[in-house]
Amino acid sequence: MIQQRIIQYIEKEDLFSSDSNILVALSGGADSVALLCILHAAGYHCEAAHCNFHLRGEESNRDEPFVRQLCKKDEIRLHTVDFDTTRYATENHISIEMAARELRYNWFEEVRNKCQADVIAVAHHQDDSVETLLLNLIRGTGINGLRGIRPRNGHIVRPLLCLDRKEIVSYLESIGQAYVTDSTNLQDEYTRNKIRLNLLPMMQEINPSIKESILKTAEHLDDAASIYNIGIEEAKLRVKTPEGINIDALMQEAAPETVLFEILHPLGFNTAQTRDIYRTLDGQSGKAFATSGWRVIKDRDSLLIEPIQKVVKPLLEIKEYPYTPDFMIPRDRATACFDADKLKHPLSLRLCRQGDRFVPFGMRGRKKVSDYLTDRKFSLLHKERQWVLCCGDDIIWLVGERADNRFRIDEKTRKVLVISTTDR
Repeated sequence: MIQQRIIQYIEKEDLFSSDSNILVALSGGADSVALLCILHAAGYHCEAAHCNFHLRGEESNRDEPFVRQLCKKDEIRLHTVDFDTTRYATENHISIEMAARELRYNWFEEVRNKCQADVIAVAHHQDDSVETLLLNLIRGTGINGLRGIRPRNGHIVRPLLCLDRKEIVSYLESIGQAYVTDSTNLQDEYTRNKIRLNLLPMMQEINPSIKESILKTAEHLDDAASIYNIGIEEAKLRVKTPEGINIDALMQEAAPETVLFEILHPLGFNTAQTRDIYRTLDGQSGKAFATSGWRVIKDRDSLLIEPIQKVVKPLLEIKEYPYTPDFMIPRDRATACFDADKLKHPLSLRLCRQGDRFVPFGMRGRKKVSDYLTDRKFSLLHKERQWVLCCGDDIIWLVGERADNRFRIDEKTRKVLVISTTDR
């Protein structure tokens, strides 16, 4: 019996308990209708959530009255929302499929919190898992992408993964329950539909049991992935540093490029980018790679990893004092003192540039700022964020580091300019 199989699967995968509040994603299609009917009939407390993405004309508007009637019949509370999916996709420079996914799951989580549901039940089934595995294989993926769809991902649960599409339709026919059909599922415009309508039928000609074979392979890969992930986490501990990745340690790993991929992929770096980064490991420092939120920089024996963020300009406090024999010169790096009469031009603050030079305090000759920071063992990331205070074209202070000797206090000084960094 279908209902009993679902209950056993829920218990086996520990998806939720008998007294859980469940928010069911209800599109009106056969799989989501079956999910709601099965859970409701089994005695679970359910609420439903329906999205109108306005992508299928009148068909989109047809679905909501259907789900309203279904929920009204069984006295199930229904939440609905309308999305301008095309606009969202355009504004965020993503595909329609991705836009619908982001809108859907973000809203589901909002409703889950509002109605205090324990989980969000979605109606993915075995056929979806097969299609997802093939889709990931076509696009290129690591071993985790070949595990199929997971029964649980945070608050998202998938109780129908033990059934295929035919069993779901057969169940609805047996209880006389109608459902709506999404005509886009019958078109091969989207990649997933091409797999469903074209690729899988061709594969079934070669092996009529191809779906079962793929699912069995996914089970084996799931076990292999569990072992793989343990090894990856241990490798991460060996190679990661507070600033990024130690290259020497990475190269000691059995599969360094794979370890690198698993570290960088969650940050948005794809396979091609990871390969390019890997090829720079024995090259010169300075090569940088970025995603929308992160960047990686090759710096000597390290790969530096940092979130992309705006460089905050420091606030400076400037005070002038008469120079007297009892004046105490501060010794902390956050403060610098200058002979005010030597500062002939307006002061300006900027980030250091390539080729910048200054005369470090206590020295006579000019030194490149980059060389000074290298001697201080600053990373490339730190160098990029180094602010310099200038008097005209001359650097008078590497802020928070060292003043320029040309503007120091001496026996002829009459007025002292004290400049300090302040917390915002």
